[in-house]
Amino acid sequence: MKTREYKITQFISHFVLIIASLVVLLPFLLLILASFTDDVWATANGFSFFPAKWSLDAYSYIWMQRSMIGRAYLMTILVTFVGTALSLIITTLLAYATSRDDMPIMRVINFMIIFTMLFNGGLVATYYSYVNFLHIRNTFWALVMPGLMMNAFNIILVRNYFKNSIPASLLEAARLDGAGEFLVFGRIVMPLSKPIVATIGLMTGLAYWNDWQNGLYYLTPRGGSRYYTIQVILNNINENIQTLLQNANFLPGMTIKLPSTTIRMAIATVGILPILIIYPFFQKYFVKGITLGGVKE
Repeated sequence: MKTREYKITQFISHFVLIIASLVVLLPFLLLILASFTDDVWATANGFSFFPAKWSLDAYSYIWMQRSMIGRAYLMTILVTFVGTALSLIITTLLAYATSRDDMPIMRVINFMIIFTMLFNGGLVATYYSYVNFLHIRNTFWALVMPGLMMNAFNIILVRNYFKNSIPASLLEAARLDGAGEFLVFGRIVMPLSKPIVATIGLMTGLAYWNDWQNGLYYLTPRGGSRYYTIQVILNNINENIQTLLQNANFLPGMTIKLPSTTIRMAIATVGILPILIIYPFFQKYFVKGITLGGVKE
C-alpha cells in the first residue's frame, strides 16, 4: 500500500514535470499562433496566445516565394544529410581507433582531441584557414565543414560507449577468426552501437539544421546565395527585412501587404516541422546513448 509520503512525492514530481513541459511547449505554441496573427495587429500589440485578428498573409508570402524558400529548404535537407553522414563516419572511426588500448600514440591523440574542447584558434584564424587554404567560400562545403563536421565531445561520448558497452572478448574472438579491423568495425561494433550512433546523429543533425553562422561567414549574396539554407534566410530576415522585399517576385496584378513581423514566425514554423516529425523516432535511443556513452572510464 502506498504511503502518504510516497503520494506527496509523486504529486510534487508530477507537478514539477508538468510545469517543465509547459515551459518547453508554450514557446512552440506561441510561435505557431504568432505565424497566423495579423501583422499590423502583432506589430501594434505584440504576440499573444489569444490574438484579436488572424491572418494567412505570412503563409501566402511563403507560397508565392516557394521557389526561393523551397530551394533553401532542399539545401537545408541536403546539408543536414551530407554533414551528418560525414560526421558520423569521422566520429565513429576516430572513436573506435582511440578506444583501442593497444593503439600507438593513443594518449597523444586523446590529448589533441580534448585540447580542442578547451582552446581554439579563434574566428579570424579559422576563417582565414578555410577560405585561403581550403577555398570553401561560396561553395556547398562552406555549410558542411567548418565547426560541425567533427566534435570532440561526440568523439569522447562514442569512445566511452565502445569501451564500456562492447565486450572486448567479442572483438578479440572475431580477430582470432581472421576478421580485420574494418570488418570488426563494420560487422560487430556498428550494429551494437545503434543507440549512441542515433544519439550523435540526432545531435549533429540538429546542429546542421539550425546552423546559420557558416552561411553568414562564408556565403556572400552575389556568389553564394544559391547555397542559402532556411536558417540563413531567416537570419537575413532578422537582420534586415529588406531582404524579403528585394527577393519578392509578386505575380503581375497581385497585391498583398508584405508581413514584416509574422513572416519570421511562419518561416521558423516551417523550418522546425521536420525536426518535430523525426525526433520521436530517435527518442528511444537518445537517453540510452547518452547514459551509456557518458559512463566514466
